[in-house]
Amino acid sequence: MPKITYIEHNGTEHVVDVPVGLTVMEGARDNNIPGIEADCGGACACSTCHVYVDPAWVEKLPAKEDMEEDMLDFAYAPDPTRSRLTCQIKVTEDLDGLVVQMPEKQI
Repeated sequence: MPKITYIEHNGTEHVVDVPVGLTVMEGARDNNIPGIEADCGGACACSTCHVYVDPAWVEKLPAKEDMEEDMLDFAYAPDPTRSRLTCQIKVTEDLDGLVVQMPEKQI
């Protein structure tokens, strides 16, 4: 099972196993990781599951689709390169070791 590291804004790290087929957002939700609110439940209709992807992982993830790009416009302090919505990142074996950091707050 892929291990994903979620880093809170204050630096607290949570390394959890996330089953293949779930999203990175569902992995946070199912493991009670603070900092990812996921108000829309994964429908890509809000930006409350926004994270900054570790630079080493940016190119390894599938490209953002237009809907995700649009929703990131509403995120708190988005980074044009590193910002992603975790509801749009499906966990695969290739994501073992993925590191994401939460912003200071979600809007």
